[in-house]
Amino acid sequence: MEKRFELSLLLDFYGPLLTEKQKNVMDLYFNEDLSLKEISEITKTSRQAIHDIIKRCENLLVEYEEKLNLLEKSMKSESIKQKIIKELKNVKIDSEKNSILIGDIIKNIIEI
Repeated sequence: MEKRFELSLLLDFYGPLLTEKQKNVMDLYFNEDLSLKEISEITKTSRQAIHDIIKRCENLLVEYEEKLNLLEKSMKSESIKQKIIKELKNVKIDSEKNSILIGDIIKNIIEI
């Protein structure tokens, strides 16, 4: 997985563990795709300070994932859900009732 994309996902999972300033800077950098200079102008902070915040947060996010594995578990869960849905769609259906039941099961899996 591309590092920038992975860090953006980690930010979604672990962002609440960061300070407001850290979350704001990381959101501007990863989600709004602003440059260090643009972020420093918005936050009235030096470019070097923004760089340091981003690097510190990247390390924190990776450390959280190493300890908690939320992203890994989520991706594994999503993969399993997709396999189950695929298998359910391949089941031979012999009645309208079973067709509705399988449709409901698929909807419930998607909502998880």
